[in-house]
Amino acid sequence: MDDKPHRVEAAWPIVGVKDHNTPSVFRPEALLREARRQRQLPLVAVPEICVLDPDGDVVRHLKRTGEGRIHAGWACYHTELLAFDLDGLGEAGIVGCAVGAPFAVLVAEQLFASGCRLLVSVTSAGQITPIGPTPYFVLIDRALRDEGTSYHYLPPGTFAEAPDSTLLNGAEQALHGLTGISVHRGATWTTDAPYRETEAAIAFARDLGALAVEMEAAALYAFASARRQSVICLAHVTNAMAQTEGDFEKGDADGTTATLAVVAATARAWSACNPI
Repeated sequence: MDDKPHRVEAAWPIVGVKDHNTPSVFRPEALLREARRQRQLPLVAVPEICVLDPDGDVVRHLKRTGEGRIHAGWACYHTELLAFDLDGLGEAGIVGCAVGAPFAVLVAEQLFASGCRLLVSVTSAGQITPIGPTPYFVLIDRALRDEGTSYHYLPPGTFAEAPDSTLLNGAEQALHGLTGISVHRGATWTTDAPYRETEAAIAFARDLGALAVEMEAAALYAFASARRQSVICLAHVTNAMAQTEGDFEKGDADGTTATLAVVAATARAWSACNPI
C-alpha cells in the first residue's frame, strides 16, 4: 500500500490567470547587457528599421550579393543581424530564420531594446481562402491566436489586431502603389503546429475570415500592442500547403525582389507617420 501523500497539481492553462500589467523579472535589456559583456561587443544601436525574414531567403540573398554586413553591436545569443541599405531609406537591419511565435517575439523584444523603432515581418504563408494565383502578399490587419506566445502579452481573445491603424492604412496605400506586386489586406491564422493543419481547422479558420496561415503574426501584434511598438506583419502567400506538385514558388530571386520592395514601401509609410 502506498502511504505517500499524493500531490495535487494545479492547473496551468495557457489562457489561465496572468497579470498582464505586471513587469517581467527577466528583461531583454539584461540579457543584451550580459551577452555584450561576455562577447566584448560595442554598445551600438541597431538600425531604426528592422526586418524579420523567417524563411531566410532575403538574408541569403544579401550575403550572396555582398549587400549585407554583420552588425557589430547585435548582442543576441541566437541570431545574427545583417545591416543593408534599404532603397534610399538608409540602413536597415534584418534577422533571418526566426521561425514561429516564441522565437519571433524573443527577437522583437531584443530589437526594440537595441534601438529598433519599426519592425516589419514578412513570412511565407499557406493559402486558406483563394483570392488569386500565388504568390501574393497579405497585409495582415488581424491574426487568429492559435499559438501560445500572444497570451503572455494580452488577455485571451480570438484575434490579435494590428495595433496602429494609421500605420496600417498608410502601409496599405503605399503597397497598392507598387507595380507588379499583388497585395491584399486581411486576416491570417497563426499556428504553432504547421503539420496539424487539419481539414476541420482550415475550414474553421476560413469561416473566421483567414486568408492564409502563418506562424508569427498574432504573437508579434500582441507584443506590439502590449509594448506600444510599431510592428507590421505581411504574409507572402506562396503555397496551398503543398497539395499540388510545383508549389512554394516565390518568384524572382526566391521572392527577395518583391519582399524588399514591400518592406521599403512599408518603411516609407512609417517614416511619413513619424517624421524626424
